[in-house]
Amino acid sequence: MSRRLEITAQIVRAKVNDVAEAFDRDRRRFLVTAAMTLAGERLGIFGMVEANQRVPRELAALGGAAEWLNSPRLTPSSLAGKVVVVDFCTYTCINWLRTLPYIRAWAQKYKQGLVMIGVHTPEFAFEQNVDNVRRAVQQLRIEYPVVIDNDYSIWRAFKNQYWPALYFIDAQGRVREHHFGEGEYERSEQTIQRLLGEAGVGSVPGGVVSVDAVGVEVAADWDNLKSPENYVGHERTQNFVSPGGALADRRRVYAAPVRLALNQWALAGDWTIGKQATVLSSANGRIVYRFHARDLHLVMGPPGQGTSVRFRVSIDGQPPGAAHGLDVDGGGNGTVVEQRLYQLIRQSRPIIDRQFAIEFLDAGVNTFAFTFG
Repeated sequence: MSRRLEITAQIVRAKVNDVAEAFDRDRRRFLVTAAMTLAGERLGIFGMVEANQRVPRELAALGGAAEWLNSPRLTPSSLAGKVVVVDFCTYTCINWLRTLPYIRAWAQKYKQGLVMIGVHTPEFAFEQNVDNVRRAVQQLRIEYPVVIDNDYSIWRAFKNQYWPALYFIDAQGRVREHHFGEGEYERSEQTIQRLLGEAGVGSVPGGVVSVDAVGVEVAADWDNLKSPENYVGHERTQNFVSPGGALADRRRVYAAPVRLALNQWALAGDWTIGKQATVLSSANGRIVYRFHARDLHLVMGPPGQGTSVRFRVSIDGQPPGAAHGLDVDGGGNGTVVEQRLYQLIRQSRPIIDRQFAIEFLDAGVNTFAFTFG
């Protein structure tokens, strides 16, 4: 990873696509201690079920989940004899979003014999809101079952550590293969075909799917990606360079340097830097960020349901024009209306270091993380 992005070799092993996985080690390995404790208590119950009925712990945890979207609850008995693919996700994760075209395509192509299950295990607090997840599922055109894993019980049962992560379960309920991160889509599909064949499913479709991804689901431009994901909450942020540094959990007026080094960022205006979110306390605050990537995204949300925050973005001091992202116009104008990932910049080659700025015209915006592609 250091050969292009100065990321350690230890991170590389977590992802098949070296560059992508190195960037997102902290996010993809995110663990919540309290959630893990609850999950452990809950799994104790399912451990007894497994011992008594020989139900694999992974299927027992799925069966114990109470909240399902697009499906009634799926139990070990309802999944018996079927090939299952479990996809761990959280709806603001750019790495998962870029795998989604393949997940959707596999669910459709192999609907005779395959059960695709999305396990939504949240990273940010707002992703625990089932209404937010339900909205995202609809917007992302997800039709296969999605189970809500707010207490991380399913995550723990699979001993998972990453978003995204795929687990391939055979007709006997055994996890036969897994894949972490983006990439290796052909290999994953061949695993599905092999397990369906072993299960005796007749006429398993051959070949591999071809997807036409759009918007945030388009694969990253890895050759030109030199900016890693970065959080803006004080718990895990890096390279914050406003004079005086970050004042955790207290309101303060910040200033931004005129010029930043690559991957540095700063605030200007009246902000409160919280553990997960940095919140604008009064109107006309800015975030500036020097980056090197085709795409720039920001996870953010308005101050409350039914509210909105207007913003304006620029690149090297000018409106983005043709380099505008999905959620802004050529003049750089956009509005935060819900808690999700917003694509703000998508530029054409040549890709060089650029200085990005976003100014919020209204108070109250909650900002969480920058991601790139």
